Amino acid sequence: MNLTVPLSIQHLTKVYQTENGYVEALHDINFMVNPGEFVSIVGSSGCGKSTLLRIIVGLENNFQGNILLGDDLIKGTNVNRGMVFQEARLFPWLTVEQNIDFGLVNKYTKKEKKEIVETHIALVGLHGFAQSYPYQLSGGMQQRVSIARALVNNPKILTLDEPFGALDALTRIQMQQEILRIWEQEKTTMLLVTHDVDEAIYLADRVILLSSRPGTIKKIIPVNLPRPRDRSSYDFMRIKRIIYKELFDQDTAFLDYAI
Repeated sequence: MNLTVPLSIQHLTKVYQTENGYVEALHDINFMVNPGEFVSIVGSSGCGKSTLLRIIVGLENNFQGNILLGDDLIKGTNVNRGMVFQEARLFPWLTVEQNIDFGLVNKYTKKEKKEIVETHIALVGLHGFAQSYPYQLSGGMQQRVSIARALVNNPKILTLDEPFGALDALTRIQMQQEILRIWEQEKTTMLLVTHDVDEAIYLADRVILLSSRPGTIKKIIPVNLPRPRDRSSYDFMRIKRIIYKELFDQDTAFLDYAI
């Protein structure tokens, strides 16, 4: 079990310099993710969702404000923060086992590394595929390898940047169920960026809604629904209405058919 600590985002503002001047991507973002919580971030394209994740894992610098993981100020990358991208980004010349091993820090012996890798192969449901190469795996299986590689150092927080966006609808639902299983087993704090409102509600304890650029927090919506969640239930659709209304300021009567 991963003993997690809170993530605190304090007055975060990010400005990019371009050829045409300055562009503010994020403006005065403030929120906290509790230990072991699953939080989804939803917003339109270009609102700064992915930028926010990249800042949290240390891939973006030169921002205003503070990000704290527990009592530690985040500066640069660290194995305490893992990230899963939309594409699996595996090394095609390495096997599943080698791709996962590649993400491990060098403090372990060869035997310890092998045991850790085997544990994470089992965790993501890829037993029997340790010696397979990426081209021999489906898209969903490749993402499982990516998730295992991100978890292999037992990070305090795992960020996921639309990890299922490139998958077909059925595989996507299957992977949502898998990430929930892993989250419930490992108790790792998870922060997911998605365009899929159903996905956000199905997975998260809370959904953070970002405005159009510059991204600001429009609303944080708790999802107080028991798991496993019924996507067609009245309460699920009620939350969906709230999110659509906040994001698009539009009539949500078109959702009534689903209730």
